[in-house]
Amino acid sequence: MRKKQLHRSAPKRAGAVGIWVGTIAALVLFYLIFPILIIVPLSFSSAKYLSFPPPGFSLQWYENFFGRSDWLDAAWLSIWIGLVVMVLATALGTPAALGLVRGRFPGKTFINAFIISPLIAPVIIVAIGVYFFYAQVGLIGSPVALILVHTCLAVPFVVINVSATLQGFDERLEYAAMNLGATPWRTFWQVTLPIIRPGVLAGALFAFISSFDELIVALFISGSTAVTLPRKMWQSIRFEIDPTIAAVSTILIAFTGALFLATELFRRRSERLRTSAAAVVPVQSNETASPSMRPAPI
Repeated sequence: MRKKQLHRSAPKRAGAVGIWVGTIAALVLFYLIFPILIIVPLSFSSAKYLSFPPPGFSLQWYENFFGRSDWLDAAWLSIWIGLVVMVLATALGTPAALGLVRGRFPGKTFINAFIISPLIAPVIIVAIGVYFFYAQVGLIGSPVALILVHTCLAVPFVVINVSATLQGFDERLEYAAMNLGATPWRTFWQVTLPIIRPGVLAGALFAFISSFDELIVALFISGSTAVTLPRKMWQSIRFEIDPTIAAVSTILIAFTGALFLATELFRRRSERLRTSAAAVVPVQSNETASPSMRPAPI
């Protein structure tokens, strides 16, 4: 009898737990979205200062952003640095991910942890370290300094995304291509890369976002000649306090949201490509493949 009562009460307890979890998740989501609900209306305010709720509707702060050279120069510098960092991080992170996933060598775990460490270490520590180093070599205030540091901070995003894509990659596709006479280089470009390309592109977008939104390092090493958009926003919120900062924030929210949406689309495309490619190759394990179909990994 007691067992029946416990069995009947189990779904009720599970339902109560689900309600609590859902409530907490909703509160956390509201906490994260709440600043957006404030910033976006402020960007259309007719007031000359940040005040909520806005007394009226106006586009003057968007006109102020696009009409001032200091804001546009900072935006273009951030875009340019972000694009360079995206290319460098992708060029470094993709082969690193291939080596970490496919390679068999001593110290692999340590190397992987070292590459991922910029995601774990506090950025303020990195900023202080590079500040003293760049001050010695005269790179303070140079875009090159920002590119070098941002690349180090962005490589882990590429490695993680490409490694995740390679984990589900069917290596029999490469074996089949090589068995048909393709060289390892041609196999990579015509078989491996097309399948992992969505993961590579997703990592590249994350690398761009990490550079474009970075502030802490920029505060230390950008000086007065390499002012990025986050640095300019920091200066504006400290000294100007007008709704232009809200307009810039709204533009960044929309821009970053579009990039994250593109990243999600790339991720889903990668999963579909892996599934469809695996269905083409006959089911045959690597251990039972013929010697001609088991060349050395790329």
